[in-house]
Amino acid sequence: MAAERVDGAPWGLVVTKVRNGRGLVASRPFRAGDRVMPILGRVVTARTVWRWWDADPRRAANCFRLAGDRYLDPRGELGAFANHGCRPNVRVVTRGDRLAFEAIRAIRAGDEVLHDYATLLGADDLWTMRCRCGWVGCRGRVERFDRLPPAVMRDYQSAGAIPRYILRTARESAPVQR
Repeated sequence: MAAERVDGAPWGLVVTKVRNGRGLVASRPFRAGDRVMPILGRVVTARTVWRWWDADPRRAANCFRLAGDRYLDPRGELGAFANHGCRPNVRVVTRGDRLAFEAIRAIRAGDEVLHDYATLLGADDLWTMRCRCGWVGCRGRVERFDRLPPAVMRDYQSAGAIPRYILRTARESAPVQR
């Protein structure tokens, strides 16, 4: 399996067994604001991702939204192991077609690196997932960002955890059926 050959050592991460399968675990500490790792992969269109929903739903679900109808497919890269948490310790930052994880709070060696999938789900996205993150304040369901509880939304917006292109979807479009 190609993903098993992924090496997180250059960024201080290891892929290992975690609560929900395999995930990214810090092998060294990170401070809030540190760049944790680049999210590598191939840029694909929404149309490609939609085709994967029928043929390979896990691959489709692992894609990161870049903007509008562009996604990053992390297949075979560390990003494919990035799991959701309702209390994330990283946010996705963007620079053009490049994505990276940045720590939004301190991460200790041994902590799983988690991001909130909702921060990449636009108001036009219908994908949802039952959450099993295990945090005491777990929302129980992952869905588009505009359905986040108000306090969580405020915290994420003050931390810059929701990319601008995702925030724009609340003004630009209605949900699209898949």
